[in-house]
Amino acid sequence: MNPDFSAGVAHVDGQYVALRDARIPLVDRGFVRSDATYDVAHVWQGRFFRLDDHIDRFLWSMGELRMSLPLSKKEMRHILEQCVALSGLRDAYVQMTCTRGVPPPGSRDPRECQNRFYAFSQPFVWIGTPAQQRTGLAMVISQVQRIASAAIDTRVKNFHWLDLTMGIFEAYDRGALVAALPDAQGNVTEGAGFNIFGAKDGALFTPRRNVFEGMTRRTVIELARQLGIGCELADIPVQRLREADEIFITSTAGGVMPVTRLDEASVGHGEVGPLTQQLQRMYWQRAADDPRNTPVPYENMAAARGGKELA
Repeated sequence: MNPDFSAGVAHVDGQYVALRDARIPLVDRGFVRSDATYDVAHVWQGRFFRLDDHIDRFLWSMGELRMSLPLSKKEMRHILEQCVALSGLRDAYVQMTCTRGVPPPGSRDPRECQNRFYAFSQPFVWIGTPAQQRTGLAMVISQVQRIASAAIDTRVKNFHWLDLTMGIFEAYDRGALVAALPDAQGNVTEGAGFNIFGAKDGALFTPRRNVFEGMTRRTVIELARQLGIGCELADIPVQRLREADEIFITSTAGGVMPVTRLDEASVGHGEVGPLTQQLQRMYWQRAADDPRNTPVPYENMAAARGGKELA
């Protein structure tokens, strides 16, 4: 009997398995020390968006953490494609992870670990669902400070999420969906899995530091340039964000998502703004038909079944 891959597929130790059956070693430092990096791409309508850019960023993050894998970029791409092809998912969230690995018994030396690669696909994940986006999301300015990039380089995608997770709890406690974390100087940084943009008088602004430089953030900056719209990367005091005409967040998990309420106040007129709407349309159009997108080879699905790696 063929395994049921419809809820997602993982690649572990050279095998493709149903996501629910995937396992990692309990003493992998990625689990016990958060000693790992990862990247997340999405598949929309059967095509990966900016897959090569995601893999390039993943490899850069690995280098910053002194990690390496015996896999080429082409081999990584193949594994990610097969995780989606086996699942049959047309819209998917796809993650690649490199952990420090398992140390020899009795060792605390990270140099003695063999770094490990994991990947998985699952149904598309939304920070804000399409229904929520139609009226806009509620966001709060968290009381939790973002970990400073002087301590953990926030450009390296990592599992140090406790500050972000506490922000999520705070948002829910305060009747909102998402939280923006400030830095020690009172500037806005980012939230759990998303970047933040404001718009004022037809121009954009977004935090320049203490943030993960997201792929959707990069895409929005490119789209703004295409439209001839200014986009300032700067330190953004909380008050400046409060005074924005429009606010939106960006993420692979949802694209361009409008925010219409910040703390107890409406953003602008309390409706999704025209610039946000335009960027939303352009982003999803690009995700659907950009010629650099990577089609998922679903036709190979039958050949790859049975837990065997394709050559």
